[in-house]
Amino acid sequence: MKYALVTGASGGIGRACSLKLASMGYRVLVHYRSRPEEAEQTLSLIQEAGGGGELCAFDVSDKVQVRAFVESFLAAHPDDQVEVLVNNAGFRKDNLMLWMTDQEWDDVLGTHLNGFYYVTQSLLQHMLSRKYGRIINMVSLSGLRGLPGQTNYSAAKGGIIAATKALAQEVARRNVTVNAVAPGYIRTEMTSDLNEQELKVQIPAARFGTPEEVAGLVGFLASREASYITGEVISVNGGLYT
Repeated sequence: MKYALVTGASGGIGRACSLKLASMGYRVLVHYRSRPEEAEQTLSLIQEAGGGGELCAFDVSDKVQVRAFVESFLAAHPDDQVEVLVNNAGFRKDNLMLWMTDQEWDDVLGTHLNGFYYVTQSLLQHMLSRKYGRIINMVSLSGLRGLPGQTNYSAAKGGIIAATKALAQEVARRNVTVNAVAPGYIRTEMTSDLNEQELKVQIPAARFGTPEEVAGLVGFLASREASYITGEVISVNGGLYT
């Protein structure tokens, strides 16, 4: 059985990625931390489309929870392979640095940057021993150019971009690729507080993107056709940052 783990799969981009990977024949591990009803909805949509999956709950920023989940899963599935990991879990806690609290900094970096490390490192030996893997990290326009009011988010996503490039070089000989996808303004719950009418005038495509457009790229990077693409950061932003 081929598995794909999508962290933060309870909605938005994570849900779209889960559905895309399920359509490619993967049994999807639908991860969530605090929204079980939304995660169950993602799983239901996968099943309605003829795919398969199962729910998994842990805090990506808690190394004990992450490692306990991975160890128990691999022990229970010795003949199966987790081929694809999509590090998507995350959130924003925007504030100007002048007024940013330590908690806002720690929470964002803990979930994004530490979460990337804990989940990826826990699955890496499994992928390397099987000599196949696809690691896809969800980053952001904010990590590429930095955005005011998002010093914590920009730092976290920028760190993952650098880590993507470094890790790709470490594991390429084992047929494991590591890439990053950098969405711009995508119509999701995370961007629901933004003024779309005001912001879309900055975008050459003159609109926000959809989660499915991001998931299409994730699906390609997860495929065998993308085996010679690694260490890349690919934007999905309607031409906003080129």
